[in-house]
Amino acid sequence: MSSVGQMTVNGETFERPITLAVLAMGGQGGGVLADWIIEVAEEQGWYAQGSSVPGVAQRTGATVYYIEMLPARDGKPPVLSLIPTRGDVDIVLAAEFVEAGRSMLQGLVTPDRTALIASTHRVFAVLEKQLPGDGVIDSNTILDATGIAAKKAILFDMQALAERAGSHISATMLGALAGSGLLPFPKEAFLHVIGGDHRASQANLDAFEGGYSQAKEPIPYVVEGHVKTMASLPASVGVPVLDDLLQRIRRDFPEAVHSMLYAGVKRLTDYQDVAYAHEYLSRVAKLCELDPHASEWQQESLTFAAAKYIAVAMSYDDVIRVADLKTRSTRVGRIDREVGKKSDQLMYLTEFMHPRMEEIAGTMPAALGAWIESKPKLFQWLDKLVNRGRRVQTGTVFWFMTLYLVSALKPIRRRLLRHRNEQLHIANWLQVAHDVVWTDYDLAVEVLATRQLVKGYSDTHARGNSKFDKLMAIVPFLVGKPDASGWLRRLRTAALADEDGKALDGSILTVRTAFEAPQGA
Repeated sequence: MSSVGQMTVNGETFERPITLAVLAMGGQGGGVLADWIIEVAEEQGWYAQGSSVPGVAQRTGATVYYIEMLPARDGKPPVLSLIPTRGDVDIVLAAEFVEAGRSMLQGLVTPDRTALIASTHRVFAVLEKQLPGDGVIDSNTILDATGIAAKKAILFDMQALAERAGSHISATMLGALAGSGLLPFPKEAFLHVIGGDHRASQANLDAFEGGYSQAKEPIPYVVEGHVKTMASLPASVGVPVLDDLLQRIRRDFPEAVHSMLYAGVKRLTDYQDVAYAHEYLSRVAKLCELDPHASEWQQESLTFAAAKYIAVAMSYDDVIRVADLKTRSTRVGRIDREVGKKSDQLMYLTEFMHPRMEEIAGTMPAALGAWIESKPKLFQWLDKLVNRGRRVQTGTVFWFMTLYLVSALKPIRRRLLRHRNEQLHIANWLQVAHDVVWTDYDLAVEVLATRQLVKGYSDTHARGNSKFDKLMAIVPFLVGKPDASGWLRRLRTAALADEDGKALDGSILTVRTAFEAPQGA
């Protein structure tokens, strides 16, 4: 435990140490920030001590840097603690918003004592990214908890300020701490530590000033909604073959779905070609003809769902698509901006690829690929040769050209086995929706929405397909049942809840039991 005693410094009385906890992930400079804070205290004549409790890798927890500081009493140094305890922390600095939420769950933030200084930007955790569906933690939940759990909160996007200054978030956080007035030290003491003896660049000082100003005059933080907006259907794009697509949308479909269809044709023209986009419109048109609610702009509309999910299904991720995306110049430029690469620097990307024989056979002509798949022993032997992880440096001539040549197979994609299999899968799915719409409109909409389970490639695609097929198999059982669409929606939610499908299997059993159906029905 920390020593307790009443001390007066510059007219201000301190009865106990000031305690701080810094929560930061790898690469965010949490250790540097902790060292700066300790140095500020020591240069002001205080005793300060810091320790750290490492988090775990792969973004499942941040490292906690704990600091205590107190001036000497009667010339004797204080005894300071090495670890934080619940309800005993004055200031918590969190370098990411969910880490702020984690600090509240851990009891580091308390309403009678703790001031919380947190960056509102997000770095997604493994638990958020591993779910097949949207596993992103709701920032509003954390914001609401902040108003209850913390005595004071200073919240803003410190990462954005640091990036604009060309610096690191640690410099912005130090500025926010200085601007908060929570420590009895002048601004000059912080500036001396971060910029003294030319140890910091102007970028660090700019980031510090940004954080200082924002904390000095805090603006209430509001979580911004992540509502996707779609571009309106233009009158023309200046290319005759593309304008034909626009004219077809305008002529054959209600205005309520024009924006979604425009997004779909853009996606599929980029994915394959104009003819493929026309094929997409033809598929949507068949369902639109059966839709009495087609003119209503709502996701519950059959035509709206068809426009959305057919486009996604037709732009499946195959080896050709992956190679195309990895060799685009726009991707390289985006990564350069994300890592802050300068014009005089070289950067190599290392991609991890793990092709299976299924992907190799899928890029073969349909007849040849199907023949190999029909020979189990041959297929297994070939799989042993190719089924291994590879670290590929796409910045080298050899690997870039290899992927570039694979992406060049796009013109013959329609002749390949993967395309044939995907088209059969899509046709069967749309036939189920077509058959169901006559008896249960809402269930047909849910059948279309179920396609969101199928995504990615390789093992991810196989798992999604397996779940999708299970749901399609139970649709005939649901037809005519009360709230059939609701049951299928709940099954889809269960399928998105975990990767291995245990939640889905349990939910399917629940549905069958609820209607007293035999297990084999």
